[in-house]
Amino acid sequence: MIIKNRKDLATTGLRTNALDIIETGIEHVLPSNLMRRALHYDITSGVLNIYHTTYNLSRGRIFVIGGGKASAMMAKELEGIIPATHITAGIVNCKGNDYKTEKIKLITAGHPIPDHRGIGGVKEMLSFKEKYAIGRDDTIICLISGGGSALMPYPAAGISLKDKQKITSILLASGASIGEVNTIRKHLSSTKGGQLGSHFAPSSVIALIISDVVGNDLSVIASGPTYPDKTTFSDALDVLNKYELLSKTPKSVFTHLEKGCNGIVAETAKYLDNCYNHIIGDNKVALEAMLIKAREIGFTPLLITTEQKGDTTNAAFEMASEVLQKKYIGYDALILGGETTPRLPNSIGKGGRNQHYAAESMVAMNRYPGQWVVASINSDGSDFLPDVAGAIVDKYSHAKARISKSDFEAYIARYDSNTLLSKIGDSLVKTGNTNTNVGDLILYLLK
Repeated sequence: MIIKNRKDLATTGLRTNALDIIETGIEHVLPSNLMRRALHYDITSGVLNIYHTTYNLSRGRIFVIGGGKASAMMAKELEGIIPATHITAGIVNCKGNDYKTEKIKLITAGHPIPDHRGIGGVKEMLSFKEKYAIGRDDTIICLISGGGSALMPYPAAGISLKDKQKITSILLASGASIGEVNTIRKHLSSTKGGQLGSHFAPSSVIALIISDVVGNDLSVIASGPTYPDKTTFSDALDVLNKYELLSKTPKSVFTHLEKGCNGIVAETAKYLDNCYNHIIGDNKVALEAMLIKAREIGFTPLLITTEQKGDTTNAAFEMASEVLQKKYIGYDALILGGETTPRLPNSIGKGGRNQHYAAESMVAMNRYPGQWVVASINSDGSDFLPDVAGAIVDKYSHAKARISKSDFEAYIARYDSNTLLSKIGDSLVKTGNTNTNVGDLILYLLK
C-alpha cells in the first residue's frame, strides 16, 4: 500500500476512489516497473536494449553513476537486469536509501538543499575516470531522476557549499520556474549542463532518465548533466535580475556569473557526441494509468494536461473556475499533472505547493453544487515537507476547519497550508519516500 494513512483519509466512497486512482498512478512510475519495461540485457552477448535502441557493451567495462530521488531503486533494479558481476564499479547519490546493492554504492545526500555528502559522492564518481583508466570502449550508465540537481552538487571553483546552499534557498522561494532555477544551477556547477557527460568522453554515456519536468526538457531534468546546454551565463544573470535577487545573491555567485559573461570562465557543454539520453518514465505514464483506473471503477475520465504549471494559487482557481463554468460537462474524473510554482511571501508557515493547491481548492470549489474531491500529490512522497506527499480535500473540509473565515484566509495567505490541513484532519496524505519522481498528480472527482 503506497498511501500509509489511507484508512484515515478514506472517509467517503469518493475519497476511496480518489486514493485508488492516485496510488495506481504512482505504482506505474516506480523504477521497478519502468526499468523492467524499458531495459533488456543479454548476458551472453553483452547487448543492452532500451526500447528500440541497441548498445553493445561487450567491448569494454560497465560503470554506473547518477543521482536523484529515484536513483536508489533504479540502481537496485539495474543490478537485477545487468548482473553485478558485469558492473566494474558504481556510485549514485540518493535522497533515501532503503535498498541493498551489490556493486553500486548508494550515498544518501541532501535535498532540496545540497550538502557535503552530495559533493563527496560526485567527487567519487568523477574519480572513476582516472582510477579505472576509463577509455573509449568502456560504457558509463548514468541513472538520473528529479531531484538530481540538489543531490548531485559540485560547485564551480570559487563557490563554497554555503553559498551554493544560500542561492538554492533564495531561488526556491523566488517564484522562478524550475527551468530558470536550473539555468543558474548549471552555471554554478562543474558537472551540470552536460559537463558530467563531457568529463567521461570519449567513453559512451547512456543516461536512463525518469523525468519530473514539464515538457521533458532534457536540459532541465536534474540540470541536464548529460545533455547539451543552450543557456548562457548571461541568461543566468537575467534570471537573478528578473526576480530582483541580485541584492540577496552571495558575492562569489555573482562574481562567477560575471566572469562567465566576460569569457573568463568556460561555458557549459554546448555539444556532446558521446552521450545518449533515454526518458524511461514521466508524468504522462502516471496520468494515463490513472485514466485507465478511473474508467475501470466507473468514472468518465478526462486527462486535461501533463503540463500544469504557473503560480499555484492561480492554477487552483483557474481549474475550479473551469469546473464551475461546466467546461468539462460529461466528465466526472479530471486528471492533471505537472508542477506549479508558488511565489512565497516574506513570512511563511509550513506547507508545500500540493498542500497549498488543495487548501486553495477548498475555497475555489466551495460553490460546486454536488459532491467533489480534489487530491494534489507529489509523486515522490515529499511535498517540501519530508513526511507529507500532498493533500486530499472535499466538500466538507472547509466546514471541518471550525475557524473563522478571516483565520482560514490568513493561513492560506501565509502559505501555512500544513497547519490548516492538520486542524481540519483527514487531509494530509502520507506515503513516505516513494523512490520515484515524475512531478505532481492532481485529481478531481465530481458527482
